[in-house]
Amino acid sequence: MYQSSLSSNAPNPPPSTTTTSPVSPPSHIIPPTPPHTHTIIFLHGRDSSAETFADELFESQTSSGKHFTTLFPSLKWVFPCAPKSYSALDQEEVSQWFEMSSVQRPQEDVSVQKAGLWESVGALRKLVQQEAEIVGGMQNVILAGISQGCATAIFTLLTSGWGVGGFVGVAGWLPFAEELGEVMDVPGRLREFVKTPVLLQHCRDDEVVPVGNGEDLRTRLERWGMRVAWQEYEKGGHWLQESEGMDGIVKFLQKCMER
Repeated sequence: MYQSSLSSNAPNPPPSTTTTSPVSPPSHIIPPTPPHTHTIIFLHGRDSSAETFADELFESQTSSGKHFTTLFPSLKWVFPCAPKSYSALDQEEVSQWFEMSSVQRPQEDVSVQKAGLWESVGALRKLVQQEAEIVGGMQNVILAGISQGCATAIFTLLTSGWGVGGFVGVAGWLPFAEELGEVMDVPGRLREFVKTPVLLQHCRDDEVVPVGNGEDLRTRLERWGMRVAWQEYEKGGHWLQESEGMDGIVKFLQKCMER
């Protein structure tokens, strides 16, 4: 396990202070048309919700005018929902996977991120394991996220050491990047994650999460041995780029499901 091999400076999970899952309400699920071959677990961004994100995602179209559900009938879509918690940044309760002082500068004041991030990681690990049992193994589970959902999902993948069928990250970054860098090559760590194909997308006009944060994520993943497809777009804001970006995700998912 990742926790057992951490250095003193790495982001150790805090002692458990609750027995309830931080992912609430329950996941929003779009069932597949049989046969069920793969499952994608897609985490929404900060201050959104599973159902809202799913609705917006399925409204997006490829260049041929098609939607995800039409193109991938055998794919089960699972949208976990982040809990609501008080945000000092917004001075109100928002749905978030973990607390942050700055979205633009995610490595700033990381101490406030630790508790919520590790709670979300624990819940996501359980969800991935459950879906893997249902669909026939980790190789048939695809992990994805946008914005803070991407950050949470990639942190979960790296700290678990697992290999899954694929990873899609949109407009994201890597939490605790420097601390993780100190422990990624510790002898004895599970490194199945390097077998996971990765697609990262980011728009240059993203005013919420600067494209440089995504570029940093890409560089670090490649340094640790992962195969990363990087797709950058001039316009599209803090969202999936339509329709070229949608086309890129479709092609990537098709390759993952053919493995």
